Amino acid sequence: MTDQTLEVTGGVDTHGETHHAAVVDRIGRHLADREFPATGTGYRQLLSWLRSFGTVTAVGVEGTGAYGAELARTLRRAGLRVVEVDRPDRRTRRMKGKSDPIDAYAAAEAAASGRATGTPKSRDGIVEAVRTLRVVRRSAVKSRTQAVNQARQLLVTAPEALRAQLRGLTAAALAKACARLRPGTDLADPAQAAKAALRRLGRRILALTEEIDELEAELKPLTARAAPELLALQGVGADVAGQLLATAGDNPDRLTSEAAFAHLCGAAPIPASSGRRDRHRLNRGGDRAANHALHTIVLSRMRWDERTRAYVERRTREGLAKKDIMRCLKRHVAREVYRVLMRSLHTTRTGRNTAQSDLTEAA
Repeated sequence: MTDQTLEVTGGVDTHGETHHAAVVDRIGRHLADREFPATGTGYRQLLSWLRSFGTVTAVGVEGTGAYGAELARTLRRAGLRVVEVDRPDRRTRRMKGKSDPIDAYAAAEAAASGRATGTPKSRDGIVEAVRTLRVVRRSAVKSRTQAVNQARQLLVTAPEALRAQLRGLTAAALAKACARLRPGTDLADPAQAAKAALRRLGRRILALTEEIDELEAELKPLTARAAPELLALQGVGADVAGQLLATAGDNPDRLTSEAAFAHLCGAAPIPASSGRRDRHRLNRGGDRAANHALHTIVLSRMRWDERTRAYVERRTREGLAKKDIMRCLKRHVAREVYRVLMRSLHTTRTGRNTAQSDLTEAA
């Protein structure tokens, strides 16, 4: 008999401190499983352990966007094909139970059988930088909104003299006015306590506003560098473009078609026909932040774009509801955005690869 190298498939159940790996052969037989620390040394040990069983055809990894992000990058740099695996649904877990080895073997079986085929985001380029900064900006905007709402709520029950001083101000003016308040030393007095609370909220709002402005100044050139053509589309600003970039990721080849991108953004129509009625409904799945970005573009075009306004009028005369018209517009915008986005990201990646090659040759 000829000596043939065994082909195996790996699976990894990821956690914050440890990763549990498992190996199956081509027909799904369980070969071994083992736990590794979630560190650089642990990643290298896991890779060597997988390769000790034979030729690794693929590795199914749970949580490639969270605990398994660095592991996925390590495996990809080693030349292995990484498959993104969703965790088992509740029905499967009720039938088979739940443990780290069970989940690791399930990930390996999903990758080996072809049930899991998703390509994870590479998270190694400028889009990942945009996404990282957007996380901080989003939390700062949320905290500022909360602080403004708290300040307005405190004014509802504050003494009339303080309310008259701050009534009718915009959020920015209210923050500055509150920051200038000078409460007394007797905080047992409700009026002085209200001034002290509003003063702290005003300073917090101003600090958060400064932080948001700094982040926007950092994000705008990064977004323009990653996808200048995307920013040129009507209704697309830096914030919307940043969200669409973060949804697509650094490796645009994972999105095989504009239909796949529309489905990812929750803009693909879902059949909802019954009897003699043939219709489609809104898709409530997908990335809701990306769907909100498409929604923002549609709202802007419905107000300012003549072609879009003419389309809305025509579809309204045909008896289509507004939400159905917006669904159609979202699908159209997803198609347009996909083409521009893929062209921009491919150009960015090509330029980055060329620069890396030049640096390698120079070294």
